[in-house]
Amino acid sequence: MKSDEKPEPGDLIEISRVVYLHFAVYVGDGYVVHVTTAGGAASSSLKCSSSKKAIVRKQKLKEVVGNSTWKINNILDKMYEPRPADDIVEEALGQVGNVMEYSVTSENCEHFATKMRYGIPLSIQGMVVDAAAFPFRPVAEAAAKLFRN
Repeated sequence: MKSDEKPEPGDLIEISRVVYLHFAVYVGDGYVVHVTTAGGAASSSLKCSSSKKAIVRKQKLKEVVGNSTWKINNILDKMYEPRPADDIVEEALGQVGNVMEYSVTSENCEHFATKMRYGIPLSIQGMVVDAAAFPFRPVAEAAAKLFRN
């Protein structure tokens, strides 16, 4: 765990992995709630990216971070009003143990974390992956609309 920051309950925690960022919600007393592979180890969230199922877990921040680095990342606070910290923590803890569908572009750990904090599931990484994988999607969607009309 390589950060001197002191997270507050409800903060979003960004964990730098080798090729992506993992997100969690800080719930206090050194714990986070995050989405990871069903049956995966605490720091094996990389495997989550290729899995179709994920589970919401409550774990010690230092266990989830492992040898990676982390920081508080509430950057969307500039665009969206964060929910009250007590509500964020209560809802996140209420999700622990739930198994959910997983998709890199539409239902990932960042979607979960932002939904808890802002009430809206957003993922900048998901949008980037989607745009990179399907660069002509906007053109195809526009063409499809033309042909439907």
